[in-house]
Formats: sequence, structure tokens, C-alpha cells
Amino acid sequence: MEPFKTLTGIVAPVDRVNVDTDAIIPKQFLKRIERSGFGQFLFYEWRFDEAGNENPDFELNKPRYKGASILISRANFGCGSSREHAPWAILDYGFKCVIAPSFADIFYNNCFKNGILPIRLSEEQVDELFRRTAAHEGYKLTVDLENKKLSDEYGLDLSFDLDEHRRQFLLLGLDDIALTLQHEDKIAAYEAKHG
Repeated sequence: MEPFKTLTGIVAPVDRVNVDTDAIIPKQFLKRIERSGFGQFLFYEWRFDEAGNENPDFELNKPRYKGASILISRANFGCGSSREHAPWAILDYGFKCVIAPSFADIFYNNCFKNGILPIRLSEEQVDELFRRTAAHEGYKLTVDLENKKLSDEYGLDLSFDLDEHRRQFLLLGLDDIALTLQHEDKIAAYEAKHG
């Protein structure tokens, strides 16, 4: 994984509560074994009609949100089944940060394992981000993970909480395997001693 320190990007809204993993990546697209290629199916049933044409009313299909790397949504984002394909699809589409008032636990943990920063903010703070996103075409946020801050060019300055262990994982670009490999010399010494 790449280290995550700061990110400045366009914000895209998905203004719905209880966005479940089947909405994020529908089950019919779970046949791939690699982690890539899922972005094209992100929010498929909302992004496309039955004929496969883009739904012009869905937020992500609007030109003002093209190239967005920060997603904002409502409470209980990522609920439903525990498929890791959901963060794979989000990341493959181009989102590196998801902001919501709350996340389903398994989805939240899977984000960190895949290099995505999930940020929990209060309902009021998320409401304000939705207002700013609607008011300013091409609205951008800067996410500063080192200082746990969000800012924009219109004076926004918000702090967010994050477990220090998870913050360090993202700052250093580590997943569980990379963390273990940091102790490769000790593991090798132990294996040599215990044959």
C-alpha cells in the first residue's frame, strides 16, 4: 500500500443512510479473484439503468463529481455482508477517503487493510460537508492525516479522531503482512534457533 499523509481532492456525495455492501458492489460482480477491476461496478444499480446506460440523476454520474477522491455519505455506511470487495471497489473507482457519521465495523476495518481512510464525523459536521459540496462546484477538501484535520479553501477547519495504531498503518502504508515483514529478521532468527 502507498503511505497516506495528505490528500486534496474533489468531494462526491452519496446522500443515503445504510448504504450496504451489496449496493456498493452487487453480488453478481464478485466472481473476480484479483482486487482490481471492481471500480467499474461501484454502486452499479444506482449508477446504471436496466439497459446499462448511466443514470443521470445519480450523484457520481454528474460531471461536477468526476475524478472525486473523497466520498461523503450518511450513517451506517458499509453495512450488510462482510465482503472485502466493497473497499476494493471504492478504491479502484478512485476514492481514498470516505467520510460518514458511522460505519459498519467490518467495512471500517477493511478500509484500513486496503489503504482507505474512513473518517467519522458528527451528523452536523457531515451535514455541513454536504452543504459545501452542493454550494461549490468542484468542491475540494484537504485531508491531513498527520494532524487529523480537514480543511477547505472556504475556512473549514475540522479535527477528527482516529486510533493511533490505525493512523500509523496508513501513514506508513502498511497492511497486516507488511507489518509482520518489518520483523522479518527476528522471525528468521527465531526459526533458525527453533529449527
